[in-house]
Amino acid sequence: MATVQAYKATKKFETFSYLPQMTPDQVRRQIAYAIAQGWNPAVEHTEKGTSARVSFWYMWKLPLFGEQSVDAVLGELEACHREFPDHMVRFVAYDNYAQSQGLAFVVYR
Repeated sequence: MATVQAYKATKKFETFSYLPQMTPDQVRRQIAYAIAQGWNPAVEHTEKGTSARVSFWYMWKLPLFGEQSVDAVLGELEACHREFPDHMVRFVAYDNYAQSQGLAFVVYR
């Protein structure tokens, strides 16, 4: 029952926030999946304490068009987190054919 209380008490940001916290390996595999789909990775950040549905997510640099290296994307996520340690940082993968986000999840809360 304590697990249910802790689950309900935490804020939800994006689809994966309804699951247990991802391990670094799981984050790496999600990024690899997005790259394998041909999606363009990007990094965004926003202030903590605001609702993820109504806040503005600032883009960290431009999307990494054509990036094939998972390590390069992880490096950008970490650089954004170092620059804005009090912000939430999320990974976004843009599907340029569907003209939409293919995947998005918060990496640093």
